[in-house]
Amino acid sequence: GSDIADAVEHYVLGKVATRFREGGEEYDVRVQLAKEDRARLEQLSQLPIVTPTGQVVTLGSIASTDQRLGPTSIAREDQQRLLRVNAGFSDRSFADVVTDVGEALRTLEVPEGFTVSFGGELEEQRKVFVDLLVGVALAIFLVFTVMAVQFESVVQPLIIMTAVPFALIGVLIALAVTGTTLNMNSFLGLIVLVGIVVNNAIVLVDYVNILRRDHGVPLLEALVRSGRRRLRPILMTTLTTALGLVPLAIGLGEGSEIQAPLARTIVGGLLSSTLITLVLVPSLYLLVERRRATVAQEQPSAMPSMDPGLEPLGAGGV
Repeated sequence: GSDIADAVEHYVLGKVATRFREGGEEYDVRVQLAKEDRARLEQLSQLPIVTPTGQVVTLGSIASTDQRLGPTSIAREDQQRLLRVNAGFSDRSFADVVTDVGEALRTLEVPEGFTVSFGGELEEQRKVFVDLLVGVALAIFLVFTVMAVQFESVVQPLIIMTAVPFALIGVLIALAVTGTTLNMNSFLGLIVLVGIVVNNAIVLVDYVNILRRDHGVPLLEALVRSGRRRLRPILMTTLTTALGLVPLAIGLGEGSEIQAPLARTIVGGLLSSTLITLVLVPSLYLLVERRRATVAQEQPSAMPSMDPGLEPLGAGGV
């Protein structure tokens, strides 16, 4: 079968027999039937075919020829036959198109033994999202580890990290207001946001620790004084970062619309996390420290008790 197919291919499409070189250029010399001998389907039955025994017979004596539809190429994946259907879209978001196509495929009657699945850009996007989720988790872990080492505590970094999930509120609001989808650049903005949103909480909590440790200020007063004195630096750093990203967020300049989701994610998350930092973080700090003080007071003294019948050394002669 393959010998017959190769012979027909050589007759109709031709075969490169040699190459002609002239002036440093090479030209293929293709040998094939004359155009008038391969113009009609009926002429295929008269093509001479050489059998393995050396006998020459016509194609019509060993095969039948007719016209049918067939694939121009056959693709396989994981040893299974694969047929790709490609399509493009415009003036609509990628997520909306995928949703509509998915709904249409659910109404499609798929024969037994066949499966229908998405590929192309959607498949690559899913792989990228998994990698970016790992990146977000790694960023959270590294930020927490650095704070745990610097504060020499696990509780205070946990209090500071509460600003991270609440920053998602601002991210979702910013993306919804601007009509931005959660794409690869949005996820990159989330990774950057993890390291930014904790800065304000670090400034606040560190100053509270300084007031309590070095100046002996009571807990509640230290929180109030820290909030007052660190309010201006926190607002300054938040506004300078957010305003610096506004031109990119609104899409000014050629090609800026590609990076706009990243800027919108950071701006939205930073603004909401700042409000959380000024309200929630001090409240959690107060509750945790009061709880720790209560537990410390309830614990019995670890000093060993002395027998009342014995005098301590040094109280009298032996």
